[in-house]
Amino acid sequence: MGADRTYAYGAAAGLLGDLLLGDPHRGHPVAVFGRAAGAVEGALWHDHRGWGALHTTVCAGGAVALGALAAYAVRPCRTASVALTAAATWAVVGGTSLAREARTVARALEAGDVAAARTRLPHLCGRDPQALDADGIARAVVESVAENTSDAVVGALVWGAVAGVPGLLGFRAVNTLDAMVGHKSPRHRRFGWASARLDDVAGWPGARLTAVLAAAAGPDPRGAVRAWRADARKHPSPNAGPVEASFAGALGVRLGGTLSYDGRVEHRPMLNGGGRPVRTADIDRAVRLSRRVGLLALGATVAARALVKGRGK
Repeated sequence: MGADRTYAYGAAAGLLGDLLLGDPHRGHPVAVFGRAAGAVEGALWHDHRGWGALHTTVCAGGAVALGALAAYAVRPCRTASVALTAAATWAVVGGTSLAREARTVARALEAGDVAAARTRLPHLCGRDPQALDADGIARAVVESVAENTSDAVVGALVWGAVAGVPGLLGFRAVNTLDAMVGHKSPRHRRFGWASARLDDVAGWPGARLTAVLAAAAGPDPRGAVRAWRADARKHPSPNAGPVEASFAGALGVRLGGTLSYDGRVEHRPMLNGGGRPVRTADIDRAVRLSRRVGLLALGATVAARALVKGRGK
């Protein structure tokens, strides 16, 4: 069994584990990493980019090193290598939890319980839910499903295909650090700069693959490509822009507009401005598209890794 097959079997098993089990309620490896990164932040924090870069290096570098050591330790045993890859893949992808949270909000909206939907929305994104009506909540969920399809599934698979277990753990570490310190709060504007920029770099290939696969798997491929080309650059995020625009065009809906984070109001340009407003039913459509994209991403990344390994022989 070659290294490409070891990764293929392990990644497929890990994605299946996520599909069947989702995330544990306690002791999730990403939560453990988050607590460790928070402790490191407490020891290193200074209102300075250099200290933030050190924090990023220690935390992300530590995750990569741990993955490399574990992969090296099990290398002589192919079964153990497959098991390690499966465990790492399961730990870093979050497609099932993303779908469950999105559908929980959708059920609340379908029942007319906007208050319950507002209470649940922070499990998906950091927006201020009290400022949103039912349609605004539905739009926020669809946007979150699109962006997190890249962050929580496709990006991890891309880096897993590139670097195996160290790539899987390193990508999730970088993405988690960005969520923790990469936002522009007064405390993290300088300290979180390195984490935010590294996340932009690490997320670039996964975001483009997500946009391509959303166009290929969605009900309106031409609309997805058209919205991506016309509107992706309007988004303030270099990676969320292509993903959200492609999902918007594929689903035929309009994303973007006014939103609020931590009391800060942002007016974002419309993505697929010719589409219709998001409805509650579009949440399930977005989840189904996200599922298809994740499965296609597994196939694409495994095939790409096998092709590269084959040429290297």
